[in-house]
Amino acid sequence: MALIVQKYGGTSVANLDRIRKVAKRIIRVYSAGNDVVVVLSAMAGVTDSLIQLAHQITNDPNRRELDVLLATGEQTTVSLLCIMLESMGCPAISLLGHQAEIVTDRAFGQARIVGIHATRIKELLTRRKIVAVAGFQGRDQEGNITTLGRGGSDTSAVALAAALKADVCEIYTNVDGVYTTDPNLCKDAKKLHKIAYDEMLEMASLGAKVLQSRAVEFAKKFGVPVHVRSSFVEEEGTMVVEEEDMERLVVSGITYTKDEARITLTKVPDRPGIASTIFTRIAEAGIVVDMIIQNTRKGGLTDLTFTVPKDDYRKAMAIQKEVAKSIGAEQVLGDEHIAKVSVIGVGMRSHSGVAAKMFTVLAKENINITMISTSEIKISCVIEEKYTELAVRVLHHAFGLDSP
Repeated sequence: MALIVQKYGGTSVANLDRIRKVAKRIIRVYSAGNDVVVVLSAMAGVTDSLIQLAHQITNDPNRRELDVLLATGEQTTVSLLCIMLESMGCPAISLLGHQAEIVTDRAFGQARIVGIHATRIKELLTRRKIVAVAGFQGRDQEGNITTLGRGGSDTSAVALAAALKADVCEIYTNVDGVYTTDPNLCKDAKKLHKIAYDEMLEMASLGAKVLQSRAVEFAKKFGVPVHVRSSFVEEEGTMVVEEEDMERLVVSGITYTKDEARITLTKVPDRPGIASTIFTRIAEAGIVVDMIIQNTRKGGLTDLTFTVPKDDYRKAMAIQKEVAKSIGAEQVLGDEHIAKVSVIGVGMRSHSGVAAKMFTVLAKENINITMISTSEIKISCVIEEKYTELAVRVLHHAFGLDSP
């Protein structure tokens, strides 16, 4: 008998027919003698509709109250699932985030999990109950309802699996695994049977939408095996596991994102404290900075370029125009029409030449690179947005990811 945590995304529970199919899948696993904890997202489109409803009142809804509102989406799905399971003769009980003892910090809308006690879940499992937990939510130390941000149900599921010491955490979504690149963009993309935590973490943070990066962080920290699979087919998906279990490929995947924008401050005085001023203001606004490049000019000046999420671009531009005046920079330039393309693989730690190959392949297609960042297992390049699909396809082919 195993303890299995399953998570179903919004498309998997989009209507009663799909909830019925999810219930049947759960019953099969439960009837085999396993203990089952299920984490659900809101029905597809519900969270967006709730946000729109709040914005019909005000453009800046109170964050605490918005979290209370958004949490109702998952409350609906867990209760419907349990009603469905009970009608099929299976003992089930639903728990909201605070009832499952998921404790977070107080960052409404982007809360982080600080602890899960799970005593009630454990007691219910001893009574052979199927426990359905509302994903994406918890409570802070003062008892306020909090939400974990987009994709937060993945994090809820993996964190619960870690707290319960589950044998596996199955993430059911609308894709049947992790691919070498976006199959919608490249018809030769191939499903990976296994992928290392570090590779999955890079993919999640660099544009792959299969798993939330915080969920992968939890899985790696606590050694939770994660099985990414589809709720619409029975076949096996992709296991996210420790690196030592892997056959080391030089490059395992190509990712891309069009969700970033670039900002450049020109002729910035090159003296201590300037960079601190620029990025402190950005940090105080809650804006995440990704890539940073500094180019030195003559005469004690420099150009400083960085990328931010596209959703924060206008806010960041407004802040940097104020900063530019205060530090004596010449001007602030921006570009929303960029893309970041990345090659990822644990094998890059022990193989040279990946960067040279990437740059050569892009150059042959006359694709200009404006920014570069690297880590041990990834290389990312910022290019013009219009070349995204071409760049992904040629890199996918160049690194042999479309080979049989």
